[in-house]
Amino acid sequence: MDAWLLWLSFPNSESPSWGFPGSMLSEALLVSAPGKVILHGEHAVVHGKVALAVALNLRTFLRLQPHNGGKVGLNLPNIGIKQTWDVARLQLLDTSFLEQGDITAITPEQMENLKEVAVFREDSADHRQLAVLAFLYLYLSICRKHRALPSLDIVVWSELPTGAGLGSSAAYSVCLAAALLTACEEIPNPLKDKEPVSRWTEEDLELINKWAFQGERVIHGSPSGVDNAVSTWGGALRYQQGKISSLKRPPALKILLTNTKIPRSTKTLVSGVRSRLLKFPGIVAPLLTSIDAISVECERVLGEMAAAPAPEHYLVLEELIDMNQHHLNALGVGHASLDRLCQVARAHGLHSKLTGAGGGGCGITLLRPDLEGPEVEATKQELTRDGFDCWETSIGAPGVSVHSAASLDAAVRQGLDGL
Repeated sequence: MDAWLLWLSFPNSESPSWGFPGSMLSEALLVSAPGKVILHGEHAVVHGKVALAVALNLRTFLRLQPHNGGKVGLNLPNIGIKQTWDVARLQLLDTSFLEQGDITAITPEQMENLKEVAVFREDSADHRQLAVLAFLYLYLSICRKHRALPSLDIVVWSELPTGAGLGSSAAYSVCLAAALLTACEEIPNPLKDKEPVSRWTEEDLELINKWAFQGERVIHGSPSGVDNAVSTWGGALRYQQGKISSLKRPPALKILLTNTKIPRSTKTLVSGVRSRLLKFPGIVAPLLTSIDAISVECERVLGEMAAAPAPEHYLVLEELIDMNQHHLNALGVGHASLDRLCQVARAHGLHSKLTGAGGGGCGITLLRPDLEGPEVEATKQELTRDGFDCWETSIGAPGVSVHSAASLDAAVRQGLDGL
């Protein structure tokens, strides 16, 4: 701890400069990254089966504004965080504990070091503290290679609800990593003049994903890496036993995302499935094998749809959704609120399943291209009357992107401006 608080002195002949030196970023940088949903394979993936994770086009947006004010600011309006630090004070701290070497999970001692820098209020909630710590970790780690830490203000605003299993923390970490790496010229800004939106090269995305995973480790301890990978690359990913691979050109599918707002414990639900497997191995093991087959079949259908989508593909996807939802209920991870979602959807000719841990949380409903607008609206209204939150959105969305200011819609600009 003494090393962490070591103060260094500058030569009297030179005043420190806290801006972006040389040709570094001078204008605001606007970045976005998607959330995620599990399409198929939740719970089965814990037992070595395939899971399909898809990028959700509810996005987190970040604005990085460089300046010469000698401060670094973080503003997270969704969770009520607004904090600033003196760059001079941060510059003087010994950050040798952030040396990367082999990438390993952040240690408890490192977390304590970061908490000293963060200077939390007594009433600060855990999840809010972790968001601040992830920012400080990435800012200090990425920017420390430069002679002077940059002065900047970062605002992050999200369309994603927090704590709903939709990858909000991963989208946050991906946005931070992409913006800081670009601002510090570790990777180039891919946005050309008059372009509304652009994406980084594959090599640069690898670096963004590596740092985003470190941010996720600060927040979650031991994440799988799926959420940040989906948010970085977008589209759809296959995950099995630690191996992640992208699906080629997955179609963008319209969905209705419903948050039942029923809190649940992922740990308890996962433990419950494991207990049921031990108690009824001859019954539960085949269910997990069947869920695996559903994921594999869905992957095959999405591959066909990339080449030439047809109405019959949607019928197959709907059947797979129905079968998987029944299997998840049999595993014991359903909930009355999710049953209600499925019931309302079915009454309107739609098909729904839970996504993520279950036991409440969120569900997804596939919206076929031939659906009439009033039918979808009637479904949303009925679910809203039941106390649920609904979003009409899409899956298979693009991954982390950089935007021109003019390309952002009014709601995003207002969110970033705190209005």
